[in-house]
Amino acid sequence: MTRSIIPSLVLLITLVTAKAQNPLYIPDTLNGPIYNLTVAYSSKVFFPPNVTDTYGMNGDILAPVLLMNKGDSITLNVINDLNISTTMHWHGFHISAANDGGPHQVIDPGTTWSPSFKVRNDAATYWFHPHLHENTELQVTKGLAGMIIIRDSIESTYDLPRTYGVDDIPLIVQSKSFDAFYQLASFNSYDSTILINGTIDPYVEVPSQVIRLRLLATASSRSFLFGLEGDLPFYQIATDGGLLDQPVSMTRLRLSTGERAEILIDLSALQGQSIFLKSFASELEDGIIGGPVAGVSDTLPGYYSNPLNGNDYNLLRLDVVAPTTNPVTSIPSSFAPLNPWNEADVDVSRDMVFTLDTNTLFASPVEGPFLINNAPFDMDSINVTCFLDEVEIWRLINQTELAHPFHIHDIQFYVLDVNGNPPAPGQHGQKDVVLVMPGDTVRFITQFERFAHPTDPYMFHCHILHHEDEGMMGHFLVIDTNAVSVPEIMGTQQISVSPNPSSDIISIGSGRFDSVQTLEVEVYNILGQKVQSYLHTPDNLQVSFDVSKLQAGLYTVVVRSINKQYSGKFLKI
Repeated sequence: MTRSIIPSLVLLITLVTAKAQNPLYIPDTLNGPIYNLTVAYSSKVFFPPNVTDTYGMNGDILAPVLLMNKGDSITLNVINDLNISTTMHWHGFHISAANDGGPHQVIDPGTTWSPSFKVRNDAATYWFHPHLHENTELQVTKGLAGMIIIRDSIESTYDLPRTYGVDDIPLIVQSKSFDAFYQLASFNSYDSTILINGTIDPYVEVPSQVIRLRLLATASSRSFLFGLEGDLPFYQIATDGGLLDQPVSMTRLRLSTGERAEILIDLSALQGQSIFLKSFASELEDGIIGGPVAGVSDTLPGYYSNPLNGNDYNLLRLDVVAPTTNPVTSIPSSFAPLNPWNEADVDVSRDMVFTLDTNTLFASPVEGPFLINNAPFDMDSINVTCFLDEVEIWRLINQTELAHPFHIHDIQFYVLDVNGNPPAPGQHGQKDVVLVMPGDTVRFITQFERFAHPTDPYMFHCHILHHEDEGMMGHFLVIDTNAVSVPEIMGTQQISVSPNPSSDIISIGSGRFDSVQTLEVEVYNILGQKVQSYLHTPDNLQVSFDVSKLQAGLYTVVVRSINKQYSGKFLKI
């Protein structure tokens, strides 16, 4: 994969100090229960009169905002009018692996993918984007991303701004690189142009009352440190997966790629004035892409020539106008309590260690490639097997020089601690992305509920897009140990299988079989499909066989003799 382009061909288009001059584009909305999204080639004029090629969904760039309610049963028709394959991942959604839209749910050119499912997530801001292996950064850079707003019966009881585009504003925040021909460029550090909802140097009129901004950070690698001009305080009310238990007053909010947050700003006293939403990148910690220092022993090519890196810059000008007819004028004091899982109920704890891939020629401490648990991504390998309804703690250990935003599909989690200390204010709610600083250890707790399948995997990965494209990603299965894989057979006797779980050789039925009988051995997957069979000659009293070539998952082994039948279950890891 080409990871950088010749610096002389990159156009460092920098307007961060210029006066905001373009009205903020507010994406159209789509309501269910059926959503039609056409992925197609398009173009857009960012720098008149130059035309930039883009990808868009139902438009020239980005996508409509999808409005949903918790409990809705919906269908999403994703029509691929590109001449290349894509996928569409519903980021943050608790859905089956088959509907998740990861690398395995490929949408070929000219085809339509139509997942249908029930919306089970709490009210919050989510998003969707392509997840085709080795092509995620390219397709997101070209414009494929969109926001999802879920509402529910609990959120609706609070006096919050929720008039879309008026006092409830979606903000899809990106940084882009343009080459000398004004075309969008990927896999480099020259992303010196900020786009908000696809708009350069935007302004928006907002009423002089309490407003809600839905912040979605979707740069390929850059993190943002949001704040208001003059350090005006604001209130964070939601994280990735739902409302906090109470608003948190702050002047800075850090979001890495893939993270979301909702904030309230009280503009009641500012009618007739303007104020900038900014990124205070000069205050980002070392190791965060976008901050003053990206690496200790090395740096990314072109990093220090990018004027956004390590410098404060404007994102959006808020022009405060007259209030609406029924304005929200106060900040709620509290929301519903959070319900994190108890550490005393944990079934499994596991480590995820981030390292440099030292087996790759010319690996760089800051360019990568990087690995999780020393395993590059393989479409045909399962890295982790989880069990349905079990509570787990994952410990994220960053042994690299860069900060990595870790994302896990399907579930929301609660951060327990960072290096043994409680999470920062505003980070104690439901999350599906967490930034792990160099040298840090982050622990989170979660439960794998409702959805299980013996062969359809979910993903976990770094959400820096070229990191995941280059292999900093893995699969996990959720297995239902109570699932029956073959019909119950009258007269079948249960036998033990050891070791269980196993990765290679298993043995069954020690002392149970007559040494003069030939045994028929069959192995079935959880779908009842026979995946192995052979005859065991009577050379000993124990049946042993190799399962190393089986995919990870739950299996049933059936052993038949002349007049008896035995069965047992085992987990292949």
